[in-house]
Amino acid sequence: MQTPDEALASAAANGDREAFAALLGRHYGRIHGLAFRLTGSRAEAEDLTQDICLALPAKLGSWRGEARFTTWLYRVTVNAAHDRRRRDFSRNRAADGWGDWEVNRRAGNAEQAATHDWLAVTMTRLSPELRDTVALTLGEDLSQKDAAEVLGVSEGTVAWRMSEVKKRLREMARAEGML
Repeated sequence: MQTPDEALASAAANGDREAFAALLGRHYGRIHGLAFRLTGSRAEAEDLTQDICLALPAKLGSWRGEARFTTWLYRVTVNAAHDRRRRDFSRNRAADGWGDWEVNRRAGNAEQAATHDWLAVTMTRLSPELRDTVALTLGEDLSQKDAAEVLGVSEGTVAWRMSEVKKRLREMARAEGML
C-alpha cells in the first residue's frame, strides 16, 4: 500500500529525506506541468520547478495539513510563478535602455516564444489570473472547487474566468483567421 502524501509531507517536514525524495518522485512531473502551463515556456518551467524543489524542504514546515497535500503544492507552485513574474517585471523595467544588448536579448526571447504552438503563445496573452485558472482546471484537471481553493477565490470566480478564457480564445482565433 502506498504511503499517503500527507504522511510523507509530515515526515519530510521533520527532516525525513526518504519521505521528501518520495514526494518529489511522486509530484515532480505535476509541478513541472503546472509550471509550464503557468509560464508558457519550457525553459522557464524547468527553472521554476527547480526553484520550487529547492525551496520545498523549508516550505514543508508551513504545511499544516488543513488541505490535501496536492492542493497545498499547487498553491506553492502558483505563488512561485507569481513571484517570478514580479521579479521578471522588475528586472525588465530595470533593463530598459541598456541598448543593443537588451534589444538583442529581447529579440532572442521573442524568437524562442514564436516556436511554441499556437495555444501556448495564446495562453501567454491572457492575464495571469486567467492563465492560472486554465492551468489548474484544464492542465491539472482540477475541479472548479479545487482550483478555487488553490487560487483563494470563489467557485463562481473560477467559472467566470473559464467563461472569459473561452470567449477570449475564440476572439483571438478569429482575429488570426483560424475560425
